[in-house]
Order: sequence, then structure tokens, then C-alpha cells
Amino acid sequence: MQLVTEDNITDLAAQRWATAHDPRTAELMSALVRHLHAFAREVKLTEAEWMAAVQWLNRTGQISNDKREEFILTSDVLGLSMLVVQMNQRLDPRATPATVLGPFHIDGSPELGHGEDMSEGVRGTPLYLHGRVVDLDGNAVPGAVLDVWQADDDGLYETQHPEVDEARLRAKYTAREDGSFAIRTVAPLGYTIPMDGPVGELISRTDISEYRPAHFHVLLAVPGYRPLITHLFQEGADYLDSDVVFGVKEQLVVHYEPHEGGSFPDGTAVEGPWFEATYDFVLQPA
Repeated sequence: MQLVTEDNITDLAAQRWATAHDPRTAELMSALVRHLHAFAREVKLTEAEWMAAVQWLNRTGQISNDKREEFILTSDVLGLSMLVVQMNQRLDPRATPATVLGPFHIDGSPELGHGEDMSEGVRGTPLYLHGRVVDLDGNAVPGAVLDVWQADDDGLYETQHPEVDEARLRAKYTAREDGSFAIRTVAPLGYTIPMDGPVGELISRTDISEYRPAHFHVLLAVPGYRPLITHLFQEGADYLDSDVVFGVKEQLVVHYEPHEGGSFPDGTAVEGPWFEATYDFVLQPA
């Protein structure tokens, strides 16, 4: 009989989990056991702290649903999400960098034509973003579909509005034969992550800023190329250097050129102030 002691429990637990039938599961679980035990030893974890952590995880699961992914948010604010992205998306320096997906993407966004407005009925300063989708050598990637989504002027995504039952501030745009695309929306604003749950409660006990800088999300999945999940941030926006989910990269910061009236690049008349931004998405071959 092998009695369990403080000195041998880590090896015993790691050896048990190493019996997982799938080799990768065995590797992951035995390593997880070793690192969890090392953490507990390093901080001299108390029973009260252990129970507090278990209850926190319980609340995180209980508040999560098909519209709110509190565990993804947990991973985001710990920097784990961006670490995993960066380890798995070591792209050519010429390629557009990847960032986190975030917890608010919805499948099945409506398809809009070149320069059509995905913000119809939503308050905000109009923004016309146009550019090209190209490969590493600058050649056009025709037919690339840009899946775009963003928060509204209250800092909320569609999934956070229980009364909204139609697509809101999200759409799919298809690049033309020359790789060009045009997106019409409203300029996004900075916002806080949800602070009414376990993650927000934890953040509130620190000096960590709960804000994300103004941005919108873009997902491109093009056959023959590496899938790209990324953000575009407004140049000069607040919180660029303190993004709570660590998603900002210099290559993703875009200048918004202000205009007063006139017309969009496609000739559509505009009343009042609006912004124009240009950006080329550079995809890496698969």
C-alpha cells in the first residue's frame, strides 16, 4: 500500500492522469496537475482560499449561457487568450496580426453589398472603412468574406440586448475581384467589460482598468489561407496602452480621417461629420 503524503501526492496524481487513453490528454492533464500543485505550494494556499476559488468558479459557470461566456472573459483578462493566440498564430511579419475572438461573436450574420450600412438605426458618427484583402505579396484575394461585428454606443453587443431579435452592428462583406472591400458603420466607442459578474468583481479589487479601447472585430476565413481573427483600433483612442484583454497591436491601430459633410468614397451623400479609414488585410497562405 502506498500512503499519500504531502511529498508524493503530486507524483501520484500526475501518474494517474498520465494513464489517459489519448496521449495528448495524458500530457495536458499530468502537466496541469504538476502546475496546480506547484502554485498551491508557492502561495501556501489555505483551505479558505481554496474554497473561495471553487465558489468563484461555480459562480462563473452559473452566470454563463449562450449569450455570455464568462470563462472566455476570465481567460481574456488573465492574458491567457492572447498568449494562446500568439503561440498559435506566429505569422509572417507582413501578415495582419491576430487577436482574440472575444465572447460576443455570432454565426450567421447577414450578407451586405459593397459599402452597405450595417449600423442602420444605431446612433453614432458614420464611419466608412475601405481597403483591400491581399496576400503576402500584395496580390488580390478576391471573394474574401469579412465577418464584422462591434459594440453600440452603450458599449454593448447584440447578444447583451435581450430585447434585440435581429442582426445589430454585424454583417458579412465580400471583397471584389481586385480584393477591394467597403464597410459602412458607426465609429465604435471604448467600453468596459461586463462588471456585474465574477470577473468584474475580481477586477474591481485591483487597479486594472476594466476598459477596452474603441475597436471592431473582423474574421476572415478564406480557403487556401490561414484563418484570421483580428481587431481594428482607432488611432488615439483611450486605453490603447491598457486594454484589459491585451488585444492591441501597433499594426492594428488605424487613423480615422474626419470629414464634414460631402460624400462617402462611393458617392453617397453625407450630412454632418463622418470618418474615413483605410486598411488592407494581409493574409498568409495556409
